[in-house]
Amino acid sequence: MTDVSLLTLLAILVVLLVLSAFFSASETAMMALNRYRLEHLAEDGNNAARLCLKLLGQTDRLLGTILLGNNLVNNAAAAVSTVIALEIAGEVAIAFATGVITLIILIFAEIPPKTVAALYPEKIAFRAVYILAFLIRIAQPIVFLVNRIGALLPRLFGISLKKRDDRLGPQELRTVVKHSASLIPKSHQEMLLRILDLETITVEDVMVPRGSIEGIDLEDDWDDIIDQLATSHHTRLPVYRGNLDNIVGEVHLRNVVHQYQEGEPTLAKFLEIIREPMFIPESAQLTEQLLMMQEKRCQTALVVNEFGEIRGLVTLDEILEEIVGEFTRNVPGVSDDVYVEDAGSYLVDARANIRDLNRKMLWNLPTDGPKTLNGLLLEVLEDVPNPGTTIKVDNLVIEIVKSGAYSVEIARITPLTAPQEIDTASSH
Repeated sequence: MTDVSLLTLLAILVVLLVLSAFFSASETAMMALNRYRLEHLAEDGNNAARLCLKLLGQTDRLLGTILLGNNLVNNAAAAVSTVIALEIAGEVAIAFATGVITLIILIFAEIPPKTVAALYPEKIAFRAVYILAFLIRIAQPIVFLVNRIGALLPRLFGISLKKRDDRLGPQELRTVVKHSASLIPKSHQEMLLRILDLETITVEDVMVPRGSIEGIDLEDDWDDIIDQLATSHHTRLPVYRGNLDNIVGEVHLRNVVHQYQEGEPTLAKFLEIIREPMFIPESAQLTEQLLMMQEKRCQTALVVNEFGEIRGLVTLDEILEEIVGEFTRNVPGVSDDVYVEDAGSYLVDARANIRDLNRKMLWNLPTDGPKTLNGLLLEVLEDVPNPGTTIKVDNLVIEIVKSGAYSVEIARITPLTAPQEIDTASSH
């Protein structure tokens, strides 16, 4: 028997359980901390966050200290409970005491503290970190020795102890943004996702195709050129001779207006305000070209293929719309390529860019293949379809309204209000 009173032993046991709960909660809270938020708080001058980052940078010492303390107090609690059992019921109660103290530790010092710490890691960690830092200094020799010996075991089994890479890639960042809906406004969330998508988008995906480029042909009559400049909807126009492959440069309508202010413009004066155009390859990533256009202070660029042929034109507006969404349309949900019909269907110019249609109309046409609606239809049907041919793509019924010898010109698109099965079929 011991000379220590039963009440004192119970008090010691309670203290040991509290210490065990502290170590359990500290371990869970420190491991559950958000490293990126910690860095933000540390930059804002939060001392607890700075200390947490420091301790997490030496995880082996942190965990070694916590586990050493937790095992010491749990073993001490088991010993004290044995003594208490002897005091109360003698040697018969020793086996019973082992089971009881195990349940008590689980119920009071393991499960609840760890659960609370997982839910509120910052509140727990920011209070416990100062005690942990003090304990790490005191227990450093023992922890160092234990960690050295413990590090040999994983190596015997060929397990690397190199620090893992915690950096986030594009896909991980997308997941973080998607799961931050409660913290980030929806419009901002969509913009962030679009910015991440820029890495997978090429210039070819957003360019105005060659057939839709409006330009100035120097071989036209000067009066016709003046009329075209006066009625153009664009502020910058490419200038060429005969066809787009003979590019001369680019003209800004503001400079034409300045010439009007100085007097009647002439072709000779017009040629003086033509600037050298910017050329970019069609396979270039959109992010790279955005930075290039920013560096050169250029808002339009001509897109060329590997043979140097003009394939299209890309503007700064097109790139920005990939980030912020459509902002140039006059009527919500309608573009220049789309005409709304009374029956709820849409007549669409088949030359329209698929990404533009998806963005403006909130459709989900595939973008990993052809870039235009005509290209998509030709790929699906593997031939130039006759008018009246109807197919279903995603949740859209597409009917060929007009087709030429080599391409689809106009299609009617009807969104389905309920899932239906419509097989590819030709009528008429």
